[in-house]
Amino acid sequence: MNVKRWVALVVAGVLLLFSLGINTIFALFKADFLGNFDSLMAGNNLDVYENVIEGDNFDKRIAYLKVDGAIQDIGSSTLWQPVAYDHTFFLEQLDNILYDDSIQGVVLSVNSPGGGVKESAEIYKKLLKIKEERQIPIYVSMDSMAASGGYYISAPADKIFAHRDTITGSIGVIMQSINYQALAEKVGVKFETFKSGEHKDMLSPMREVTPEERAMMQDMINETYEEFVDIVEQGRNMSEAEVKKVADGRILGGTKALEAGLIDEIGDEEAAIAALRADYGLEDAALFEYAYDMGGWQSYVGMKIGSMFGPSAEEKMLMKIMTDYSAPKMMYLYGEY
Repeated sequence: MNVKRWVALVVAGVLLLFSLGINTIFALFKADFLGNFDSLMAGNNLDVYENVIEGDNFDKRIAYLKVDGAIQDIGSSTLWQPVAYDHTFFLEQLDNILYDDSIQGVVLSVNSPGGGVKESAEIYKKLLKIKEERQIPIYVSMDSMAASGGYYISAPADKIFAHRDTITGSIGVIMQSINYQALAEKVGVKFETFKSGEHKDMLSPMREVTPEERAMMQDMINETYEEFVDIVEQGRNMSEAEVKKVADGRILGGTKALEAGLIDEIGDEEAAIAALRADYGLEDAALFEYAYDMGGWQSYVGMKIGSMFGPSAEEKMLMKIMTDYSAPKMMYLYGEY
């Protein structure tokens, strides 16, 4: 074999090895990128970290939590659909506090009109568990609104602060449905319903609620309302009569809430934090909050791809209409839903 053929074989070998190496690297990159991209789209690739706000004693720390928006479990943020309040992430923060012995106090900022009965109860139970098992103080700072479910989750706090113009109260339960039977008949639309029992279509928008069904629904509302009243009684050390004086659904400003015994002091978030530090000897404790991001370059590239190939605003709205389950449900909520 002459020199030229040897050179040709060597060059071919080098090219083959180079090609295999490039293909292997590309395959690994592709698998990692697509896996991260899929996770980003689903909201699963969240890097949780702690952001220190103030203080330098990390042996004794204060966790700062915030509920901002309606208390409803509508899923976690994704590149397609960011959410204002992430219920799952908030519950995870409470779990972290339960098992972190360095945390010696909690400041909970509430800015919410309330929300779902189930979601509010989940937060309440975890806060109560933290108080009972960790024996650490929980102070609440009410922002512009902490009504209905927003008050429900505040009730177990050791001390509640509110602004004078905070809207709070709205202690009670609501369930709403719409009836457009008359409108449908007017435009000539007729619905056919096949059901296994007399009450299977209770609260259907296509027929009137019967007196018997109205009584059933009111029993459910009353039972849940009494549970709410019990929560306030226990949290605020008030009698049932004292709670029910203001537990008719009314809203109260900060001053009236103080007079009614629903809060402890008029003050802002800084006042709540300062009081917790002074009351429990945590003057130099590090105050921190939990946060998450989508994760470095994958997030940037993912957002670019999402902006190019993700659904349009109209498609997002259509998906929301198609997937939203609009059956009436009980809510601890002030305002419309």
